[in-house]
Amino acid sequence: MTDHDRAAGPPAGATSAPAAHRGYPPGPPQARPAHSPQPPPPPAGPTVRSPVGPADPAGPAAPEEARPPVPSARVNGPVPQRIWRETREGLLALSVWTERVPGRGEDADPFVAHHWHSAQGLLAVFDGSGGAGAAPVWQASDGTSRTGAWAGARVARLATDCWFREVATGGEPADPESLREYLRYFLASAPQRRSKIGGTMRRQLPTTLAAVHYRLAASPDELELQPLWAGDSRAYVLRPDTGLQVLTRDHTRESDALELLRTDPPMTNLVCADREFEIDSRRLTCRLPCVLVAATDGFFGYVHTPADFESLLLRTLHEARHEDEWADRIRREVQSYTADDASIAVLALGYRGFEELRGTFAARLQEVTERYVRTRPRGLDRLAPGAADEPSAVPQDPAELSARVRDWQNRTWHAYRSGYETHLPPAPEEHA
Repeated sequence: MTDHDRAAGPPAGATSAPAAHRGYPPGPPQARPAHSPQPPPPPAGPTVRSPVGPADPAGPAAPEEARPPVPSARVNGPVPQRIWRETREGLLALSVWTERVPGRGEDADPFVAHHWHSAQGLLAVFDGSGGAGAAPVWQASDGTSRTGAWAGARVARLATDCWFREVATGGEPADPESLREYLRYFLASAPQRRSKIGGTMRRQLPTTLAAVHYRLAASPDELELQPLWAGDSRAYVLRPDTGLQVLTRDHTRESDALELLRTDPPMTNLVCADREFEIDSRRLTCRLPCVLVAATDGFFGYVHTPADFESLLLRTLHEARHEDEWADRIRREVQSYTADDASIAVLALGYRGFEELRGTFAARLQEVTERYVRTRPRGLDRLAPGAADEPSAVPQDPAELSARVRDWQNRTWHAYRSGYETHLPPAPEEHA
């Protein structure tokens, strides 16, 4: 625990550092017979799993001994926002959640959990699809109405929470089909208001999901990763030698990350209650230490180039004095440029503290800054993270500026793309 760790002490059996060489048993929990995907009852006695992250209004209350540390929640001004963090030896976790329009946000709280005994964990984000689920489906006692997108994201979070509880402690397989069944069960059980407005784009309780399930491998320096996703939220792995690498492929007909910044294609697959959907998945191994990231498009969908998102993460890390400040700087940065709700979960594994984490990425930050930030054309607007600090003159001809920006984006993306797409899953038509 670092000098900057000022959170309340962890409850018995809560999250802990995922480092097999520090002495906890590596192997999965004992399997038990298959069962229907129903919310599990509270365990008898002290639990060995707790949801590490902000409490979700739709989620069940955890037993007293299982409740996570109190989140560092802040509300500055009119924009609702929550930041949270926790540190243990070998583990640093944080999450950020913001609403673009107060009371109308459709992202659910990010989910982060680590299970000590089975040496595995999960981080996930959920973005209710406002276009497909704009109709109101639920009304609170004070008269506040909620859309299908708002409800869908929170029901999906609850289903994912219960799924991971059973994966970690009940022998549920950690595979995409199992998660899909939990999501289908919970969505089917949720109250719904059928809309009289039909159409191919309409969905009941629609939401994206991007998650990373991880488990320590037999080697103490390796991590087994399984990204799971539906829709256009994304999961990443971040390392100082390779930079930010995407682990998921958006479920859209266009998959080029730069083109996705220039266009807004509809999703071809997302979690919902009234139609079939798939949870895409793959397995890979990553060396420790590393940083895992899951984010909704409010973070990466309103920047100038894909490299801007990595720049945001590394620059705020470098400028922060401790993990609380890192989370708060991420929150302030995204609110300065996004036009959407935004949520992110970050999990650093294998570092001995915040100072080591920050120092490890110093050289990578310098490289990203020199190659992708300082090369920005003069006159580029300052909405994207990492824009130049000094004002620059805007060319008189807007068409000239637009052409220069597009040329810079293409050159930057060409240089950044190969590293970023190292673990990009193949397109569906490329599957054997």
